[in-house]
Amino acid sequence: MSRLRDQFRIGEVFTYFIRVFQKPKPGTPTNFNIRTMHMINKISIVMFLFCVAVMIYRAVFR
Repeated sequence: MSRLRDQFRIGEVFTYFIRVFQKPKPGTPTNFNIRTMHMINKISIVMFLFCVAVMIYRAVFR
């Protein structure tokens, strides 16, 4: 049962969502590639949440 519970742990996913939208720490190295990767991740997360909201809206009001 413990292994099954480990497979469905999603706390790390939510931690990543929160961490992506925070300001970077002052001591971390940044370059163009890392900034671009994080910007693309932010855009994709926002688009995903928007699409989920639209799907829920359509399911409720149809």
